[in-house]
Amino acid sequence: MKIYKTKIKDLLVIKQKNNIDYRGNLRETFNKKILKKKFVFEYCTTSKKNIVRGFHFQTKFQQSKYVNVVKGKILDVVVDLRKKSKTFGKTFKIILSKENALGLYIPSGFGHAYFSYEK
Repeated sequence: MKIYKTKIKDLLVIKQKNNIDYRGNLRETFNKKILKKKFVFEYCTTSKKNIVRGFHFQTKFQQSKYVNVVKGKILDVVVDLRKKSKTFGKTFKIILSKENALGLYIPSGFGHAYFSYEK
């Protein structure tokens, strides 16, 4: 795993390694020694093709998110809603897919949505 900073403070892109052989695929999606972040819970979602989910955000009990795609392809979009941030209102978008093996760490205080290109 490799971590890349974005122009928005604390928003990180994570390059995961796809280990592919004749049996299939193995990918480490999270390693707490590399991405030193705490998560309250983890969940998995599936979406139909051409579906938009979001914008999700919490005002009272804000939470960080870590998004990655193990099947299919999405356009992930975030907006910085931290009022005291120098990048308040700025957006960031990225394609996450099985093929590019990218993940996105979204700190608390951001709105988050994605568009599913594939089922």
